[in-house]
Amino acid sequence: MSVAEPRRIVLFRHAKADWPQVTDHERPLAERGRLDAATAGSRLADTGIPFDLALCSTAVRTRETWKLAVHELAHRPKTVYEERLYEASPGELIAVLNETPDDARNVILVGHNPSVQGLAEILPGAGGGAGSGEARERLTRRGFATAGFAVLSFTGSWKALEPGVAALDDYWAPSE
Repeated sequence: MSVAEPRRIVLFRHAKADWPQVTDHERPLAERGRLDAATAGSRLADTGIPFDLALCSTAVRTRETWKLAVHELAHRPKTVYEERLYEASPGELIAVLNETPDDARNVILVGHNPSVQGLAEILPGAGGGAGSGEARERLTRRGFATAGFAVLSFTGSWKALEPGVAALDDYWAPSE
C-alpha cells in the first residue's frame, strides 16, 4: 500500500459501564452498554470501512465493547489489546498509532474519554478538514458519547500522524 493513499482512523469510545465494587480497570458494561455496543457495531458495519487493525484498551469495558461490536462486522480485523490505551493522553494515543505498520490502511482504536475526544479534536486541527463542520458540531454539542465513534482520515505514513493532519469525516453516537 502506498502512503499516498488515504488512511482512516476510527476512534471508538467504550459503551456505558457499570459501577460495581471493582477497580476502574475491571468495570464491566452496564446492560445499556451491551445494547449500545452491538448497535455501534452495526453502525460501524454500515460505514463499509474494512478495518485492517483494531487497537483496544485492556480495560474490561473496552474489551466487552469491542467483542460485541466486532460481531456485527463482516470481517474481523486483527485485534491488539494494548495496555497503553488505558488512561492515555491524546499524545500517548498518537504515539501508539505512530507504531502502526504502513500496510494497515484502516485502524479502529477502542478507548476511553477524555483521550478519544481530545484526539478527535486535535488530529483535525482548527479547520477540521473538508466537510467536517457537521461532524464537529455534533461532537462539540454532545461530547464524545459512550459507544460513539469518530471517523478521521489522513494521507501519509502512520509515523507522520500528528495534530492538524487529519479530517474529521463523521461522528456518530447511539442517541443520533
